[in-house]
Amino acid sequence: MKSTIPDTGVPIAPPASNGGDREAASLHGEILLRLRDYVVEGNIPDGARVPERQLCEMLGISRTPLREALKVLAAEGLIELLPNRGARVRQLSQRDLEELFDVMAGLESLAGRLACEAITDDEIAAIEQLHYEMYGHYLHRDMHGYFQTNQRIHESIVTAARNETLKTAYANFAGRIRRVRYSANFARKRQRWAEAMREHEAILDALRRRAGSELSDILFQHLRNKRTAAIEHLTEPQEDAPASP
Repeated sequence: MKSTIPDTGVPIAPPASNGGDREAASLHGEILLRLRDYVVEGNIPDGARVPERQLCEMLGISRTPLREALKVLAAEGLIELLPNRGARVRQLSQRDLEELFDVMAGLESLAGRLACEAITDDEIAAIEQLHYEMYGHYLHRDMHGYFQTNQRIHESIVTAARNETLKTAYANFAGRIRRVRYSANFARKRQRWAEAMREHEAILDALRRRAGSELSDILFQHLRNKRTAAIEHLTEPQEDAPASP
């Protein structure tokens, strides 16, 4: 599951103007996205220190913007900041995973039920388009593209629920399990990835029919299955885990 982060080639200090502010915001966003992907995709082992010098070289930045991005990832629950000692990737125990996935299952289950009451035809069409995009990534064994699109589908269903409290809670917990949610697709030598794709077919079908109770049950079981795969992957011998496509 290795990937690289190309040099951005963008100056660190933008001009002191509105245009410079926009450029700085854009650069910060790009750094954050690339750093988040790097951590989520397992390039740094669980519990390991974040190699700041190496990441600065890969991103072509100084430590100041890197540490600003690390603060965001810490708030999302992906890493832990260590006082005067940098940061490390958050390591979740089996019990942590069980509890977090159960909470996420409950949140997504509720989101599915509420979404079916409020979702528009245009929103369903947009989710359907994302589904086919995700399927294309699946066929090409592109885990990075698949996972990014997958997350957008789940987030779109939560948004369609029209409940800001639910949306905030979901975002909080989603960040904490994003890394293991990604790695769970590699459990059982990719069988879980195929299962997840079939489950998403059922999710889309129930959403089209606005079958709230059915969608709620499907989403709850979808997260339960993901939980099982994540725990299985956690306990798999390192050498048995498949490499990233």
